[in-house]
Amino acid sequence: MARRIGLGRGLDALLDNNDDEDIFVAPAPEPLVSTPPAKGRANDIVQLPIGKLIPNPGQPRKNFEETELRELADSIKNYGIIQPIIAANAGDGTYIIIAGERRTRAAKLAGLGTVPVIIRDYTDQKRLEVSLIENIQRSDLNPIEEAAAYKNLMDFANLSQEELAVRMGKNRSTVANALRLLRLPVEIQKSIEDNKVSPGHARALLSITDARLREKLYREILARELSVREAEKRASALNVNKTKAKGKSRPPEVDAMAEKFIGRLGTKVVIDGDLNSGRILIDYYSMEDLERLYEIFCE
Repeated sequence: MARRIGLGRGLDALLDNNDDEDIFVAPAPEPLVSTPPAKGRANDIVQLPIGKLIPNPGQPRKNFEETELRELADSIKNYGIIQPIIAANAGDGTYIIIAGERRTRAAKLAGLGTVPVIIRDYTDQKRLEVSLIENIQRSDLNPIEEAAAYKNLMDFANLSQEELAVRMGKNRSTVANALRLLRLPVEIQKSIEDNKVSPGHARALLSITDARLREKLYREILARELSVREAEKRASALNVNKTKAKGKSRPPEVDAMAEKFIGRLGTKVVIDGDLNSGRILIDYYSMEDLERLYEIFCE
């Protein structure tokens, strides 16, 4: 028997799947069926022609690695599809893939004519929720795809960051940090998708509010292959130098403390004062950013 893959709390609740038995579907040829049999139990598995399955418009994953798909196709040829596709009836003879687009693509490569499908009746909102959560919890999304999935689900379902974090079983600061990546320029986001820049590097870049200096650091990260720690130090230095350039002279100890604040908080921090008295100015750029800072200081 194949080992069942855990769904994760958020997805499991949405799918209402209480069947704890392993599911194994042999790759033996099945007759082509244009429509599923009469409606039965919610978890009944039917064989559908693979051509009747269409991608979900809300699918957050945009890139499917060809080599991995072919490896999965080879596995499907040998062992069949272990876990059925979940789809919703589109009402026109086709079925929208809710969970399992990667398996469906690999099944096509493997030459399967039909695939095992569990058909569910979802509202548009729940269909998007299930698709997004399935991808976030069970797929290796890149950081930008994950951030976009969070934002799509928040916008579509009118969720706050805290509500989304609860549904995903994640810390709110984790969700907030992911969403902050979408504030970066498109070129930098593309570098994150291509794994040229890590989320850690991105946080260092986000701590720089000056677009010109941020671009400068971005180029340095690529050219010199800076580590995350090196990028954080460089970001702090650029922020301090910018403050000094404005004519604000501060004792070295205060400068060092400002660098630590910037590295810890991931945003612009200005210490206005000396060793005896002054004030600390911390910038935020959205409600989510303010909530993230609140968590750092108060939780």
